[in-house]
Amino acid sequence: MADMNNPSFVRMIRTLFVVTATGIGFGIVMAAVSSGFVRGVEFAGNFRTDAGFFTFEIAGWTLQPVALVSLFVAAGLVLLVRRVFRIGRWHGPADSIHAAHRTDNELDVKSGFGSTLAAFISASGGASVGQYGPLVHFGATMGSFIRHKTGGILSTDIFIGCGVAGAIAAGFNAPIAGVIFAHEAILRHFSLRAIAPIAIASITAVWVRSHVFEAAPLFTIDSSSADVTTLLPAALIAGPFFGLLAVLFMVTIRYSTALAKATKWSQTTLILVAAMAMGTLATIIPETLGLGTATMQQMMNGEFPTGYLVLVLIGKLLATAICLGFGFFGGVFSPALFVGLTAGALGGRLLGWLGLMAAGPGVAICGMAAVASAVIGAPIAGVLIILEMTLSYEFALAAMLSVVVSTLVSNLIFGHSFFDRQLLDRGIDVTLGRGHIEMMESPVSKIVSDDYVAIAPTASVEEAIKQLADSAATEGYVVFGDGRFAGKVSLHQLIGKTASISIKRYADKEALSIKHDSSLQQAIEVASDFVGESIPIINRDTEEFLGVVTEADLFQLYLSLQNRISDLERA
Repeated sequence: MADMNNPSFVRMIRTLFVVTATGIGFGIVMAAVSSGFVRGVEFAGNFRTDAGFFTFEIAGWTLQPVALVSLFVAAGLVLLVRRVFRIGRWHGPADSIHAAHRTDNELDVKSGFGSTLAAFISASGGASVGQYGPLVHFGATMGSFIRHKTGGILSTDIFIGCGVAGAIAAGFNAPIAGVIFAHEAILRHFSLRAIAPIAIASITAVWVRSHVFEAAPLFTIDSSSADVTTLLPAALIAGPFFGLLAVLFMVTIRYSTALAKATKWSQTTLILVAAMAMGTLATIIPETLGLGTATMQQMMNGEFPTGYLVLVLIGKLLATAICLGFGFFGGVFSPALFVGLTAGALGGRLLGWLGLMAAGPGVAICGMAAVASAVIGAPIAGVLIILEMTLSYEFALAAMLSVVVSTLVSNLIFGHSFFDRQLLDRGIDVTLGRGHIEMMESPVSKIVSDDYVAIAPTASVEEAIKQLADSAATEGYVVFGDGRFAGKVSLHQLIGKTASISIKRYADKEALSIKHDSSLQQAIEVASDFVGESIPIINRDTEEFLGVVTEADLFQLYLSLQNRISDLERA
């Protein structure tokens, strides 16, 4: 029988309680937030649809000016959120990934929550944005906030993983996919310490969503029509095209963002232009509005003619690029699902015309999974989402074939994911691993030492040699009275020189040095060919001498950093 007073037993019970409570807590919160987000957007969408007095027809086209009005209202509210929360840029999954790859794991809580609110307003107003990215970052932000308030009970990457898993699991009613997505797309490592709370959060989110909020499944898919013999060849053939479409989707958004910056317009002007463009487009193609969940169900059921599907596909690509590039905020996952499903529906019909019959919505499902997986960089999670949504091994198998081919094409042309490219634009390459990121973000100023021999420029060679000998040092630094660096001298260099000559004559002003704002990575690169006792740290703008670092200091900091990361990823 276990000793109730044994410290190990008490620690085990405490850990089990914390892990379980954390998972359940995050699951409940994310189920509530996810359901509230979707229902709020649906309510706004239904209001626009029911506003019949704002709808009329011209030459067979159904025009909805109410969408234009709602988008302008949303634009005003988004600007208000930006001002109230003082948000310089919107925060999303890319920031969550970056936080999960740092040992401090800090996220800007105010910007994170404000960005989620802006995404809700944007989607409710009809902007072509997604829900999952903002919900993922909301979960990550909440995790960072709770970690900050509770101290070191669990590491922040676990809290971030719980929030992310809960968001995806609740959104797709897919608990296994939620767990895999958190590890595959955000944390990018598996550990025994993290898997338990993240799994509990994911399962809890699905249970609460289904039983408390009675949320309906995202899609209703008839899996009885799946025929592997015809679906697998179609999935393989369509895979490269889905990859190219994913690249086009991401490049279009990036081009729109670059175009918006190039105009040098104010944030107000940009978002009003986006509202006008989106509203005008929506009067012609209302299916491009908002999340588009109902439209996706209709396309899966084959309710649109082929020509109109082409129009919807082009319209959704343009709408998403305009909204995300010119000031609205939201995720890219939902629009990627929409674009992939539309392309898959078109591809299925084209393959049918060519004589390769793909029964039912199979190719459409493959397109949805393939494009979205390539965009977010989570192929395994994408396949599992299909498996858990359809409960069909045949659909999941076909989706996996399209996903792996699509992801390969996208990776070769564009990169790992849309989020990774966003981080690369900020000079952060997460593919190099936590160690590299930590080294780039660890300032060398943390290990600057004042253990050096400072020599006045007016000192003679004899005086300098005596100072070095008394300090048992072979190197010294010539420093002006105001702290400016005048050069470096070495004992062997001074021996044999005229004793009465000023030391300043022999000071090496071009000695190897490190900038005061350098990172650990940059400092190690500088020191890679260094031979000597220490390296000076200098503010090169003012020539101020701040201190020295030794190779031992650099390697000690590096090893301690690597040990922390190894403990995190192996635990």
